[in-house]
Amino acid sequence: MIPDFYTVQSGWAGQIEQIAELLGRVSAFEELSGHGLELRRMNRIAAVHSSTAIEGNALTLAQVEGVAKGEPVFAPPRDVKEVENALAAYDALDALDPWSGSDFLQAHGLLTAGLVAESGAFRTVDVEIVNADGAVLHTGSRVEKVPRLVAELLEWGHAATHHPLVVSSAVHFLIEHIHPFRDGNGRIGRLWQTLILGRWRPVMAWMPIETVIRSHQDGYYQALQASREPTIDAVPFIDYMLGVIAGSLSTYEAQAKTDAVHVGVNVGNDVGVTELILALLRSDPTLSAAAIADRLSKTSRTIERHLANLKTAGLLRREGSAKAGRWAVIDR
Repeated sequence: MIPDFYTVQSGWAGQIEQIAELLGRVSAFEELSGHGLELRRMNRIAAVHSSTAIEGNALTLAQVEGVAKGEPVFAPPRDVKEVENALAAYDALDALDPWSGSDFLQAHGLLTAGLVAESGAFRTVDVEIVNADGAVLHTGSRVEKVPRLVAELLEWGHAATHHPLVVSSAVHFLIEHIHPFRDGNGRIGRLWQTLILGRWRPVMAWMPIETVIRSHQDGYYQALQASREPTIDAVPFIDYMLGVIAGSLSTYEAQAKTDAVHVGVNVGNDVGVTELILALLRSDPTLSAAAIADRLSKTSRTIERHLANLKTAGLLRREGSAKAGRWAVIDR
């Protein structure tokens, strides 16, 4: 089995709480905007553009959108194929099991079809990662150990009891450390973290994580290297990824909030808070006043006042007991 390769940090709890609050607001604004599917589609295109651009793909965001729409794009055929493959891999996320070795290989096959000789198969040679000057930055795991190490990693991830935000980041790091493929390791690592996060919260499958990584690309490689030296300790990379995930949610919250304003939702006063509460309760009718307060960064007293007003107005009804009941939103 894989030995411990990071120590849980006390500061992670606060970062995880911040991300949970952002998720709540994102879900509410997305529903209020009425354009959630379009916002997610554009984020997926941006994610594919960013993940392939990190590896040197030259297509612009507009060209990636053209490929997604099936339009002719005048660009190097290999770059176009790389984007087509990435779109296919992200489209397949719902059908993939993040802890299946065969699905892991299948996803690599989708990402690299027609681009590498060993598409969808573990590498058959030892590899080294070098910088622009030719200096060796990292040596991948010995080729004969790769299948076992990947199997152990997925088994570890499946059984891990730490928060999915931490586990997904740790899995991402160790994929890059093992370097199981001749090509496409960065793309599969980012895809696999998105897959794990999407199983935790479905909306996470559409967050622009790759876009934020690209905006802080030097930090990405520095965090990988810092987690390998002097010994393997994934803490720097997990720290980096928690910041990236929070950044991606903040970016998406701004997009969804702007879209909600465009369709006439007032998000800057009590009317906006009321609409956000209703949106959250449509999504999860079991939420308590305290949970809603956490997600909207309001006091419990403020939320309780809004809930009372909504019940008085006939827009909300409590069903069941105070502890085990649920809310029923009454649409008119």
